[in-house]
Amino acid sequence: MKPTLLILAAGLGTRYGGLKQIDPVGPNGEIIIDYSIYDAIGAGFGKIVFVIRHCFEKAFMAKIGTKFAELVETAYAYQDTDACLDGFAAPKGRRKPWGTGHAVLVAGDVIDGPFAVINADDYYGAEAFKTTAGFLTKKHVSPDSYAMIGYTLADTLSEYGSVARGVCRCDERMFLKEIVERKKVEKTRLGVRYIDDDGAEHLLTGREVVSMNLWAFQPSVFAHLRSSFRQFLERRGHEDGSELFIPDAVDELIKSGRATVKVLRTGERWFGVTFRRDAAVATRCIAELIDEGIYPEKLWG
Repeated sequence: MKPTLLILAAGLGTRYGGLKQIDPVGPNGEIIIDYSIYDAIGAGFGKIVFVIRHCFEKAFMAKIGTKFAELVETAYAYQDTDACLDGFAAPKGRRKPWGTGHAVLVAGDVIDGPFAVINADDYYGAEAFKTTAGFLTKKHVSPDSYAMIGYTLADTLSEYGSVARGVCRCDERMFLKEIVERKKVEKTRLGVRYIDDDGAEHLLTGREVVSMNLWAFQPSVFAHLRSSFRQFLERRGHEDGSELFIPDAVDELIKSGRATVKVLRTGERWFGVTFRRDAAVATRCIAELIDEGIYPEKLWG
């Protein structure tokens, strides 16, 4: 069975100032999702699932539509605030999605085999997709054996503001021992730092392994996420801006011994679009990759 690629595209893009997932970065109107799908198909993925929200479905469909229908099977899942709540009542007026862990959970009905997860607004590189597909297609893999592509922290930061990063600690065999979501990570004149929830500043080396939300999962993760999300709602569901992130759910799984996560390092170039000015950087990087012969100038046809 060919693996599935799950693309998380339900974020509001509030820091960016618009629906950043469908802004062009390529010379013929290509968006970052185009390059991810191009690389995924080349790596052997056989199905693409988009997680979006009903509120911008029309705009998303107008841009994506049936573009890939003849190339690969596609499906949609919807991360609305009332999805997968199992009787829990969301705070009145909440509009913000429940986080990336919830985004994966809502796709459980349209995925029935091994799958990878990526962010819609991040570029990961062709080799990263090949490495992920190689892990997902291995024979005799435990149902609770997962993987994560690990990037170097300093290579993933924006020049224009703070970002969230899952900072990893691994054992000598590169199995994940701990992953902690740091929400305010940024470059400074003195190096890299993050600000904790109490406002305290912590310095980092910049060489830390981080998750950029390129995960390789087995279908067993949906049951784990359902349990994690239920516990999350009990603890923090009353908070208007609370979110369950994939790193939080994975950290809980590995510490409880219910799953293992192999960290697969990559030297691939990474870039993303968090802030409006990041789009110009992404456009320049794509142009360089085309000049290097990594991509054709016209990606599709």
